Amino acid sequence: MLTRKALTNNSYHSIADLTDTIDTWAQNWNDNPQPLAWTQPANNIITKVKRGRAALTKTATDH
Repeated sequence: MLTRKALTNNSYHSIADLTDTIDTWAQNWNDNPQPLAWTQPANNIITKVKRGRAALTKTATDH
């Protein structure tokens, strides 16, 4: 959402430029919020989260 719309279509010459863009985006979003449109069904997201947690748990205990 933010990265697709505001970040990937621009180039930034400084951290200040990037920060200004993010601040402007956030202010516009706060002034005119839109509901989040999920791009995947909830079951797909939950399955990926569970897989990620399992991988992180295994990595954390295998050292």
